[in-house]
Amino acid sequence: MRGYRTIKYTLFVFCYLFWVVSAILIAVGIYAKIAKEKVVDTLTLDPALLLIVVGSVMFLITFLGCFGALRNASCLLKMFLGILTTIFVLQVAAGVVGYLFTDTVIERTERLMMRAVVRYREDQDLENAIDFIQKKFQCCGVERYTDWSHNVYFECSDSNPSLEACGVPFSCCIHLQNQTVLNTMCGYGMQQLDGPSARQDVFTIGCLEKIVSWAKNNLLLVAGLTVGLLLLE
Repeated sequence: MRGYRTIKYTLFVFCYLFWVVSAILIAVGIYAKIAKEKVVDTLTLDPALLLIVVGSVMFLITFLGCFGALRNASCLLKMFLGILTTIFVLQVAAGVVGYLFTDTVIERTERLMMRAVVRYREDQDLENAIDFIQKKFQCCGVERYTDWSHNVYFECSDSNPSLEACGVPFSCCIHLQNQTVLNTMCGYGMQQLDGPSARQDVFTIGCLEKIVSWAKNNLLLVAGLTVGLLLLE
């Protein structure tokens, strides 16, 4: 009996903590969505919308666990267990498919990243996410720095009136450790330079290659995080 109560309240505490986290995710997502000047109703390209969806799913699942454990509602607990089992199976299946069809996954990821490049400047959250990735992995574009020509602001053509035409975002720039004054225009005109010349001022390798390389070099870390997530579920 004592062991049953321990399991019951442990489940309740864990579900309650994740329930609070999910509510925070929903609140942050709604705030970010309202604060935006432009609306991007694409789940894969809108971090705010993604937070709302993920938070809502977590809220529903953890509510079933909390209420079911607190009230000894076997029906809700069975639903809770069934949903978690389904998510677990889908995650394992996704991992197996990703391993067996690596080239296909990379190709689809490349398309998604290119769509994000095209929508840069249209969504502040997406712009911040891309800037963070480019700074973190010291990369620029998807495959190379000239990918930014797919964006209307950085398109390298004579008909483009933008001041950033033929340039790359500031997050692509190489910053020296002893540099005290940042040149926010360092990416201007970089697409007009060849690789060796541009490499002196900006990162020229694409982010897709850098991310794939990082994942391969940190397989144990990625596997550990995945196993930890599955154990939490």
